Amino acid sequence: MANLFSNFTIKSYNIKNRVVLPPIVNFGWADKNGFVSEKHVKHYENIAKGGIGIIIVEVTCVLKNGRIFSYQPGIWNNEHIEGLKKITDACHRHGSIVLLQIHHAGLTTYKGVSDIVLGPSIDSENDHSSALTIEGIKVIEKAFIDAAIRALMAGFDGIELHGAHGYLLNQFANSAINKRTDEYGNSVSGRLKLATDIIKGIKQSCHANFIIGYRMGANSPTLLDGIEIGKQLEKTGIDILHVSHGGDKGIIPEIPANFPNNWIVYCGTELKKHVKIPIIVVNEISTPERASWLLENGMTDFVAIGRDLLTDNLWLQKAQTNKKINYCIHCQPLCKRFAKPESCPVTK
Repeated sequence: MANLFSNFTIKSYNIKNRVVLPPIVNFGWADKNGFVSEKHVKHYENIAKGGIGIIIVEVTCVLKNGRIFSYQPGIWNNEHIEGLKKITDACHRHGSIVLLQIHHAGLTTYKGVSDIVLGPSIDSENDHSSALTIEGIKVIEKAFIDAAIRALMAGFDGIELHGAHGYLLNQFANSAINKRTDEYGNSVSGRLKLATDIIKGIKQSCHANFIIGYRMGANSPTLLDGIEIGKQLEKTGIDILHVSHGGDKGIIPEIPANFPNNWIVYCGTELKKHVKIPIIVVNEISTPERASWLLENGMTDFVAIGRDLLTDNLWLQKAQTNKKINYCIHCQPLCKRFAKPESCPVTK
């Protein structure tokens, strides 16, 4: 069975271990025009110095009017490439594979960004929402494909489509949100048509070695639905599936009493049973012991370590040498990084 420090090959990339930095937003570091800062470059280089196999750079928006918040990193024009290239150069110096998560918020677009929020269907809880026209869907499809091309130009080894957490691609995939009766609704394949067309376009526009990952909402709206979504995504030819949750419209599944991780990790291990492409599991795995158990029991191919990599960039090295790790202390009521990354009490 795999262990934490074994390598893995995706396309021609030799990934040096099974640890992934998932895409975690650094609030306030980008400017209102979506440009990354030197803080981003230093942050991701520090993670890479710790020896992580795959780094997924934080959620980056494909259109200015589709952001979660007004200071989200952007990749909607070529001017963003130069700053993002600094990140990839810094990470590659230390041997990490680097993906960029690309995204559109859809119905959850920040109200300060756009007066009207767009999604597959009107949100009955939001009187400023509107259902996308076919023309509007095509604009977003092209924006994702163009963003992937820019990511390639910026030196990324691939992209991860953000199809989780209740954002646009997840909204389309979720039958509890997507009420369309046209070709973008009605069935699993219909609800995944936008994602499928984006994937086809990226494959046609980028070289064959470019990695295409997908972060999916496993409970969209149920785990059984998520399994079908995962199987359909595999058929599109994506290279890796990163299993997370489907936002507040998803139903939380029951998990076995003896499962040592939470329900989000459990969903990933269930998806693993139904697809052959590599799986990343994520959420509160925290310790090398938990991560190793999942790998050694064949329940996943990669483990994503989030906040605990932020509080200790040397997590992997310390795991290998049995040194004490500086774990996240789970500040209440919310992680202090949400207000300002520099306010984390562990890293001060």
